[in-house]
Amino acid sequence: MASDLKDRLSALKIERDERPPSAWTPIRIGILAAVIVALGIAGFWALRPRAVRVRTAVVQETTRAQGGAAAVLNASGYVTARRQSTVSSKITGKVVDVLVEEGMQVKKGQVLARLDGSQAQQALGLSEAQLEASRRVINETEARLREATIRKNRISGLAAQGVASPSDRDAVEAEVDVLQAQLATQHQRVRAGEREVAIARQNLDDTVIRSPFDGVAISKNAQPGEIISPMSAGGGFTRTGISTIVDMSSLEIEVDVNEAYIQRVLPGQAVQATLDAYRDWQIPAHVITTIPAADRQKATVTVRIAFDQLDPRILPDMGIKVAFLAGADPQAATQGGGARVVRVPRAAIRGSAGEEFVFVVGREDKLERRAIKVGATGDDPVDVVAGLAAGERVVVEGPSDLAAGVVIAERNE
Repeated sequence: MASDLKDRLSALKIERDERPPSAWTPIRIGILAAVIVALGIAGFWALRPRAVRVRTAVVQETTRAQGGAAAVLNASGYVTARRQSTVSSKITGKVVDVLVEEGMQVKKGQVLARLDGSQAQQALGLSEAQLEASRRVINETEARLREATIRKNRISGLAAQGVASPSDRDAVEAEVDVLQAQLATQHQRVRAGEREVAIARQNLDDTVIRSPFDGVAISKNAQPGEIISPMSAGGGFTRTGISTIVDMSSLEIEVDVNEAYIQRVLPGQAVQATLDAYRDWQIPAHVITTIPAADRQKATVTVRIAFDQLDPRILPDMGIKVAFLAGADPQAATQGGGARVVRVPRAAIRGSAGEEFVFVVGREDKLERRAIKVGATGDDPVDVVAGLAAGERVVVEGPSDLAAGVVIAERNE
């Protein structure tokens, strides 16, 4: 029995060399590795720098006028016409004919349109008939006055001889006085009738709309059948003009200059102008005057500039940029050569005065913070003396927390 107990105790002994099968099979290890890689990729995409959307502009290069003509101030504005008129009528009426088209050259007094003049023609005929009737009444009154004057003279002679009574003489004298008064009144009515005829003729003439000066028609605002009036009426269905006429010989430039730099502008100062439509065309101009009033909302002063020579390519309301030149021959702006300078929009410049910088788009669309030196300017665009090269792209609009190294998604200006 002791032997049996011993066998049982031996059966309860733990075999140290036998181990359970491992849970980390090759398949499970592969699955775990795939999960770890997927989590890594997802974390990379979640934590990677995201592109910031900004608006950029290309740095432009231009020519500075030669002969020592450095630009002391830049500004932008528009071509304007000193003589421009939207031609309308003096009366309200229906348009029956329009004789002008856009782009047509017109002369002073040329007929642009006609209104329905039937009513004015009838009014003129009535006035002329009334005037003729008044003149015929005068002829009748004059005949009666001559007859009364003859009787007065005869009765006065008879009264002197004692044949006619004084009462007869007084009666005929009174009749003469009445006829003379009636004749004077009728002459006055004739003069009034002549005025009425003149007014009726003017009203008829007002149905014909003419050009007030030589120029070019830039718009056609009415068509036959429409109602035209010198004032707006009819809930927007009434036209207030036939055509807009521009005197092309009166074209000039108007720019708004920041009031902090207006001391750099002088009457007669040479100016180099560049139309937005013809960026390579340097147009010589000069300052006419500075309008003696400031805009308190924009803190600007308007400056009028005259072209030295007009050109058919210059059109009203074209955008234009000007450079006010210091110590320059007015003809120097049009000569070839000169120093090359680069310009950027003012919105691209950051930092305080003397410490200006811009964000330049670098490799892989990453931003670079670039210190620059700006020239003397008071408006947009700004001359950059150092720090930039033509063709580089700079940020002009974006978040306020931009920094070097930020990846951007740009849209060019």
